Amino acid sequence: MMNLDFLVIEGNIGAGKTTFAKKLSEEYDAKLILEQFAENPFLPKFYKDPEKYSFALELSFLADRYGQLKKELTNRDLFHQVTIADYYFMKSLIFAQNTLAQDEYNLYRNFFDIIYERLPKPDLFVYLHLPEEKLLVNIRKRGRDYEQTIDADYLRKIKEGYFTFFTQQNDFPVLIVDTSAIDFVASAQHYEMLRNLVTQPIDWRGIRREILIPEL
Repeated sequence: MMNLDFLVIEGNIGAGKTTFAKKLSEEYDAKLILEQFAENPFLPKFYKDPEKYSFALELSFLADRYGQLKKELTNRDLFHQVTIADYYFMKSLIFAQNTLAQDEYNLYRNFFDIIYERLPKPDLFVYLHLPEEKLLVNIRKRGRDYEQTIDADYLRKIKEGYFTFFTQQNDFPVLIVDTSAIDFVASAQHYEMLRNLVTQPIDWRGIRREILIPEL
């Protein structure tokens, strides 16, 4: 039995966070919250013309993420003890600081800070880490047209944004897991390694880093 009420599985673009969140939710019969990015009409436009559409994109994500999380987390499902999400609200801030001009970001940050305090915090935040070259392989493999212009430099900035945020917050424990040596999608053994790490009792605070290496 998982000893968490609210678990967040995060990671860079192409890290496998949604796949892992789905597998965990099925195994533990958990309520699953998935980011509804595919429905955002500004996303394809942003990848084609970031300068023009970045502010509209980030504001729409801010509103969408807050609305979804507020609804799902304040109305707990009586039939599911655990809630698992493949994103958390602070993701909005991390992506915004890499896409917005400074004056736009300052305004955006004001909105973010007000809204962030109103949301429940996760019992554990898991960040699945992969190097940029592996992320790009996964991005190409899944074949979303609007993601094909993403490069390693952009992914690196997103990663740095996450790590900076982790060092600046103390609202919840953060578990950073290097999954470079495993394939939890194709291998049941590798999935179990990751699952066992994520679901073990939390007897620590702050940031914890783990590297998963399969047994020979």
